[in-house]
Amino acid sequence: MTTPEGQFNDSPAFAEAWDAPQKGALEQGEIDRLTDDIIAALKSVFDPEIPVDIYELGLIYKVDLSDDRDVAIEMTLTAPGCPVAGEMPGWVEDAVKKVDGVRSARAELVFDPPWDPSKMSDEAKLALNMF
Repeated sequence: MTTPEGQFNDSPAFAEAWDAPQKGALEQGEIDRLTDDIIAALKSVFDPEIPVDIYELGLIYKVDLSDDRDVAIEMTLTAPGCPVAGEMPGWVEDAVKKVDGVRSARAELVFDPPWDPSKMSDEAKLALNMF
């Protein structure tokens, strides 16, 4: 095993400390619950121009949950000139902040990679008659 400083350490004490749960780390059951609830919250946000939620549209690129229960979201839009570009991250943050156990939420718009219809779920394609 390698220490954070990049040095190899094979002592039993280091191995035990390495494998021990980190102080403040969330239990797997709690991570699973929060993940499900965050996804449900994301599915409650819709692009006003498209009758499909942003999660199924494939607009959510990344969701990070910290041990402190802070949620960081990277998302995109169907088009950079989307009329709700300034508002949608706030909608996402508001929805995720309502999840029981989430301390804070921050949504950031990214445009790389650009969104295209291939990022949509089968459910979204079906709803939009794209099959």
